[in-house]
Amino acid sequence: MGVVIKGGKIITDTDSYYANLRIENEKIVSIGSNLEIEGDEVVSAQGCYLLPGAIDPHTHFDLDVGSTVTADDFESGSKAALIGGTTTIIDFATQSKGETLKEGLNNWHKKADQKCYCDYGFHMAITDWNENVCSEMEEMKDLGVTSYKMYMAYKNVLQVNDLEILNALNKSKEIGALMCFHCENGDIIDFLINKAKNNNQVSPKYHPITRPSEAEAEAVYRLIKLAKIVDSPIYIVHLSTKRALEIVTTERKNGAEIYVETCPQYLLLNENCYEIDVEDEFEGAKYVMSPPLRKKEDQEYLWNGIKNNDVDTVATDHCSFNYKGQKELGRNDFSKIPNGSAGVEHRLSLMYTNGVLKERITLNEMVDVISSKPAKLFGLYPQKGTISVGSDADIVIFNPDYKGRINAKDQTQNVDYTPYEGFDQIGRVTDVFLRGNRVVKQSLICDKYPGGKYIYRK
Repeated sequence: MGVVIKGGKIITDTDSYYANLRIENEKIVSIGSNLEIEGDEVVSAQGCYLLPGAIDPHTHFDLDVGSTVTADDFESGSKAALIGGTTTIIDFATQSKGETLKEGLNNWHKKADQKCYCDYGFHMAITDWNENVCSEMEEMKDLGVTSYKMYMAYKNVLQVNDLEILNALNKSKEIGALMCFHCENGDIIDFLINKAKNNNQVSPKYHPITRPSEAEAEAVYRLIKLAKIVDSPIYIVHLSTKRALEIVTTERKNGAEIYVETCPQYLLLNENCYEIDVEDEFEGAKYVMSPPLRKKEDQEYLWNGIKNNDVDTVATDHCSFNYKGQKELGRNDFSKIPNGSAGVEHRLSLMYTNGVLKERITLNEMVDVISSKPAKLFGLYPQKGTISVGSDADIVIFNPDYKGRINAKDQTQNVDYTPYEGFDQIGRVTDVFLRGNRVVKQSLICDKYPGGKYIYRK
């Protein structure tokens, strides 16, 4: 017995058309009309869009940051992902100092195993580079890991040096992996944080001041030149500024292979959030993330970057901490505020409301940056990221007529606020199929048990 979804308009990164589709054995087996076979379940999508399940290539679930652990683990985070139309996440398994990559990966499998409601994969974050790690990268392919991350920030904790970057890029090119980078100059940031604290400048508004756009631009430029030395492709996570994207587009014209990710927060929120005019100026802690929020001109430049294909993906960098009890750890010192915010639940609706409906991007371009391009870059396509015969039946039914507002009290994310509180929401995910299994019905999780599978990426 199969499932037939009828009456919807199918949207991919390249096409928009009315058709029915039939699902059997977790796959899309046919697209067209008159597809029903006796015994099939028929689901109406009349008046709705049928979108390929979104892919979020940048999440941090159940992440220990030393002083605390993220509010969302793989259970709550993956439920929120599904409610928001995301059927696959790629989280960052992180190697701790002294660990092998396999040990780091196994730690993340333990966090996610039997807990994840959506499908999932792992990037591997390298924090302790050595010859053993270099040789181990080859073996990771058999474990489904085909991408890695290095941090150019967080001095004395995660930050790597130029020689380590060169060696990792050289190895990644050799084995066909993709290296991802957090691009901020950690030395600049460390210098500015110490300077601010010495001047008793400790409130959240000093977070963006100590992580200026120059720190991102310098790291992006340096990374590109390092990658050019070994002729290796690179993926820049959460790029946030006009200047950094200008550097990327210039270097692409010179032949550099660079892929760029940005996030809804850098498209929709700006530095004014740190100057909230309320009695308690610590409210700005809700927006402490790295890179910090930028200027309005950066926002518009990034939107244009999506339109011009200069920005490849829109991920969330979902790294949630409660305002009460967690963000408050830095009440007397902004540098101790856990960095990160929530977004996995609202990405699709934010992009539709503020991108598609405001004619900044088309529906097809939205699907491209939140589903198809992540799938292509990270070894999931065409298994995921599209609606085609033979692909996984990861299908989102999206009702464009819904009108409401985003409120923390209504969210599935296990966090006590949302940075998008009060934002208009037009359009809503009503139903989600994960490999043909209906996991969201009438905008509520209907899967009683976590059915997400670990995906071995190509």
